[in-house]
Amino acid sequence: MQVMIPNDYTEFINDLTYQVESKIIPMSRIDDAVKRILRVKFTMGLFENPFPDPSLVDQLGKQEHRELARDAVRRSLVLLKNGKSADAPVLPLPKKTDSILVTGSHADNLDLALFPTGTTIFEAIKATVDPTTRIVFSEDPDAGFVERNHFSYAVVVVGEQPYAETFGDNLNLTIPEPGPSVIRKVCGSIKCVVVVVSGRPLVIEPYVGVMDAVVAAWLPGSEGQGVADVLFGDYGFSGKLPRTWFRSVEQLPMNVGDPHYDPLFPYGFGLTTKPARELSSR
Repeated sequence: MQVMIPNDYTEFINDLTYQVESKIIPMSRIDDAVKRILRVKFTMGLFENPFPDPSLVDQLGKQEHRELARDAVRRSLVLLKNGKSADAPVLPLPKKTDSILVTGSHADNLDLALFPTGTTIFEAIKATVDPTTRIVFSEDPDAGFVERNHFSYAVVVVGEQPYAETFGDNLNLTIPEPGPSVIRKVCGSIKCVVVVVSGRPLVIEPYVGVMDAVVAAWLPGSEGQGVADVLFGDYGFSGKLPRTWFRSVEQLPMNVGDPHYDPLFPYGFGLTTKPARELSSR
């Protein structure tokens, strides 16, 4: 049986052994867990040949696989806010406009996606807009830069550091700096779309009021183009929240049906948009 505990594994082993010997956990449950792991390893042939298959190297980064991943990104995006009022939507963004500022820690950094190759959201936006639209990237611009340039729109891409453990073990679930300061500087001056890159809901209520649109992008990985596809209306937003989006960590745990269920966005929430071609044909 495996357990993802890199440091205190002896404590885990001792505690589990005690619970089995004390009949708190039946041995049949341990056997079941071990069988599940061994079954997969036998099926994969790891006991006969525990090495990678070099003949599959040419499958890595294959275009058809990337297209599938790009489609998964498009379908999974959840639109949480679209305009400061229902009758003034911001999304989809126009491909042809004077200028767009792209900013934030996650806008042009594949390292944060843990992929060696791929398309960042900034690169995808450049490839999507009209050639006459000026695209400017600045990861953490100062307020003067933002005000001087009179951008038509801003796309702010912020989120968490990548994690499996450790970085993910925090008790506040906030967007790390400089994310919040970038949101305040940019969205206070420009019509802005904030794209949140995270594997879970984060505390965003303090900034929602200043944002014109908010998108939960989850973890788009190598395919930032899937994000741009929907931001600029080649496809519509269709995703729904797979879990409740809380207001603050003090509300956790929070589940549908709780007596005081008061989320920022409820389970299953997600605004929709039509592709730009459908909107223009009306």
